[in-house]
Amino acid sequence: MGVAQGVRGRVLFGHVRRALQSPRHVFKLASAWRAYGTEAKAAERVTPVASAAILTPRAPRSDASTTQTGLPVAPIDRIRTWSGEDWEDFICEWATSLEEKYERVERCGGAGDMGRDVIGFSHGTSGDWDNYQCKHYASGLTPSDIWLELGKLVYYTWQCAYTMPRRYEFVSPLGAGTKLSNLLRDPAKLREGLIDNWERYCSSGITSTTTIALEGALLDHLKNLDFAIFGSLPPLSLIEQHATTRYHTARFGGGLPMRPDFDAPPEAVGAKEAPYVSALWAAYADHLSYEINDLSDLHDRADLTEHFDDSRYEFFSAEALKAFSRDTLPEGEFERLQEELHFGIKTELRSSHSDGYGRVLAAVKMANILPLTNHALVTRISVQDRGGMCHQLVNEGRFGWVSE
Repeated sequence: MGVAQGVRGRVLFGHVRRALQSPRHVFKLASAWRAYGTEAKAAERVTPVASAAILTPRAPRSDASTTQTGLPVAPIDRIRTWSGEDWEDFICEWATSLEEKYERVERCGGAGDMGRDVIGFSHGTSGDWDNYQCKHYASGLTPSDIWLELGKLVYYTWQCAYTMPRRYEFVSPLGAGTKLSNLLRDPAKLREGLIDNWERYCSSGITSTTTIALEGALLDHLKNLDFAIFGSLPPLSLIEQHATTRYHTARFGGGLPMRPDFDAPPEAVGAKEAPYVSALWAAYADHLSYEINDLSDLHDRADLTEHFDDSRYEFFSAEALKAFSRDTLPEGEFERLQEELHFGIKTELRSSHSDGYGRVLAAVKMANILPLTNHALVTRISVQDRGGMCHQLVNEGRFGWVSE
């Protein structure tokens, strides 16, 4: 109670005491009572400032990364925000993860797919196969989302367009809803549900050219099919499988794994090294003014022998980076890095040098200091890789060390 209300209360009590002693004080008592009631109601509507709760937001933990890009979004949440086009791209990427499990993987989505989407064949196209039916909906799949797909499978297997799959999995950003999940765990009810919903979803939906009634041999075919093959792939499993592909880091971020160690160059020069090794022999010959055909011709030049060994080490390091990029990034990323490095050393390649060996040293020196900071591999590039990419470019015939 506030101070003013306390004073009013004491005044009101005085009026009550006097009204009991004399009737002429009753009117004053009624007026005082109305004033006190009005003030009390106002006090109920106003919360004293001293007792008001001050809301303090719980600030997210921030660092140099989050202040630039915001808090990270988990993959499971990210896939739920994608457009249909993004989902299609993701499915194509994810399908490559199935290549570890199947001998052959095909994507059939589109007109004329006859109810098949991503197909995994165990032993060629005539053996056992699994079907992954991919759907992009804003909510979990419901039974009404799958009746037509089941109807297509029943009809086209009855027509002998293809055999029954070993497994049939539905794939979607939010997975199967509760009702569909329960139905997929009960093959008998799933079969009954398809029969009950055939007229509504399947009879006119399987093909645009004719109405397909569920009767006779087709109905018998449906009743004899094994409905235990149907299931739903959980979104988390989908993401875990995608994480095994070369597309995962580019799609979701999180950084590249550490590079594995690579084997040192073999003692003997291999066939794949022939172009850049021949170019080095030509550069050394231009520098020494006599023909170089073999390492033995450099027996009295320890500096060139060391340079040759270093060049081979650089080449194999760059080859290991190329393999690493192939396993962890989309196609073409390593080639883009090579192209950026090539562009950066062109000035040195065009400049005048005392000889071919001088051009090698100048180009590799420039490659070593190029700011290749805008490439996905930037955190995994070593100094040796830079020189090695120069030798790779020579190996591919992009340029040589000695002017013709």
